[in-house]
Amino acid sequence: MAAGAAQSGLDPGPRERGSLARGPSGHNRRMAQPDAPVRRWRAGASGFGLLGPAFVAAVAYVDPGNVAANLQAGARYGYLLLWVLVVATVAAALVQYLSAKLGVATGASLPELVRDRLGTPARIAYWLQAEAIAMATDLAEVIGGAIALRLLFGVPLLAGGAITGAVSVLLLAIQDRRGQRPFERVIIGLLTMVAAGFVTGLVVSPPSPAGVLGGLVPRFSGSDSLLLATAMFGATVMPHVVYLHSALARDRFGSVPPGSARRRLLAATRMDVGLSMVLAGGVNVVMLLLAASALRGRQDVDTIEGAHAAIGAELGPVVAALFAVALLVSGLASTSVGCYAGSVIMQGLLRRSIGLFTRRAITLIPALVALAVGGEPTLLLVLSQVVLSFGLPFVLVPLVRLTADRSLLGASTNRAVTTALAWAVATAVTLLNVVLIVGAIAGG
Repeated sequence: MAAGAAQSGLDPGPRERGSLARGPSGHNRRMAQPDAPVRRWRAGASGFGLLGPAFVAAVAYVDPGNVAANLQAGARYGYLLLWVLVVATVAAALVQYLSAKLGVATGASLPELVRDRLGTPARIAYWLQAEAIAMATDLAEVIGGAIALRLLFGVPLLAGGAITGAVSVLLLAIQDRRGQRPFERVIIGLLTMVAAGFVTGLVVSPPSPAGVLGGLVPRFSGSDSLLLATAMFGATVMPHVVYLHSALARDRFGSVPPGSARRRLLAATRMDVGLSMVLAGGVNVVMLLLAASALRGRQDVDTIEGAHAAIGAELGPVVAALFAVALLVSGLASTSVGCYAGSVIMQGLLRRSIGLFTRRAITLIPALVALAVGGEPTLLLVLSQVVLSFGLPFVLVPLVRLTADRSLLGASTNRAVTTALAWAVATAVTLLNVVLIVGAIAGG
């Protein structure tokens, strides 16, 4: 397969030693030999020096879709759905670690490994659903950036969406021209800004300790709370970055041979995932707590604009401005990561790459159309997160099966308890989606 791809001018795949791999814009770049990262590590790189890939993935967990779902959950139901965020963050940490481990142990991305196991019709169908998920992600992120620009500067939504897309191209150009490490540093800086913007509001309006404890008890309150819970889960366990994380680990470390070097690298990867998910999960919790403590019971917070106005009225203009800045930064960073993930999906499943500007235009068009026809932005954000949740079984089932395959991962194969937990996550997501569909058909 690799030889045929090379002859046709397509990407020959990163598993070939010294092969050419294509970046998001389609430019060729020389991959390091699989054992090169191990030599660099032994030469003195510390555990903290290996951090970064998981933080890029974590940006997707604090995108504008999260903001919309979490604010609505807190404003409508107070602390009721806090437990959903806690469970979803733990599940996301497990899933992201399995994805990164797959990239480290095989030197291949999840889409590449799925491609090798599917026939052409099934592979194309799988790619179409994965690309639909990437577009739904971009819808949320571009709309969120557009809303933030309107809140901060009065920019019309359509123009704000175009600006958000244009800035994301500049961020992607950093990865394309400067490499993964500078891109990781920029994204980590943006993630820190998002966290600071949302945490400020919680400092001004601290939550109720009793309410927080009560919110950790799993329960729902009607079908609307179930819809929001599905949106929150879809926004917290993001399908496109599950695909992406395996490629980020592959590109940073190559295929690391079995042994003590791989075990230490996987330990560093667990730390990378743990720290990034604590940060991203903490920001999500802060959003819900802020809405529950400052916006509970208000009738004008069903939209992000309404929540922004309410935050300004309750907590002051400075906090409202910081909220809008955090929303803007989250949109810019997450739409860049989403576009990058779409490139990884296409390259892995179809062995084809398209130019950076072309891909950015393709994924940007649905969001701009939605803004042009006048759809309610916050509703579009929440519904996009529900769409993401429906895409989760298609990425979780292959991930669990591959990481439990001893012939593929050898000594790095999942332990039995890890596989059981991963199957529990995949099953819970699938059942939640089935319940949602049944409730919608029944008119709930």
